[in-house]
Amino acid sequence: MKKLGVSIIGCFMFFSCAGQRPENLGVHSGKLADCPGKPNCVSSQVSDKAHFVAPITYQEEKLAALMRLKRTIESIKNTTIIKETENYLRIECKSAMMGFVDDMEFYFPEEKVIHLRSASRIGYSDFGVNRKRAEKIRKLFNAEANNEQK
Repeated sequence: MKKLGVSIIGCFMFFSCAGQRPENLGVHSGKLADCPGKPNCVSSQVSDKAHFVAPITYQEEKLAALMRLKRTIESIKNTTIIKETENYLRIECKSAMMGFVDDMEFYFPEEKVIHLRSASRIGYSDFGVNRKRAEKIRKLFNAEANNEQK
């Protein structure tokens, strides 16, 4: 019976792939954290093509854009808003199968643009998941704006 308990705990630990919340996240001197040298990160504030993803643009007031982004995020399964300020939003995105957690951040500077960063907590490659998620959020965010204008 004791071996069964240890096996169950071992399996739970193996499939719990959340990792530790990074301490370097947030906005520092007007910038989100740089991407590490691994391909499992994208950001709108980097210069290298491998990690670059375009920022999201908007036309309305910043607060309205923030609220629209929150609605967009809340419409996506397995995402949780972790931190919110008047110019910053941090979410965690959990994979359905293995429970891998990615950290995604959105920064609203004074311009009508939303800078973003999405990175896997553990591992090396993410098979493009962070880039696809960033583009999905952009598409949903823009689709809601188009629906509001009709």
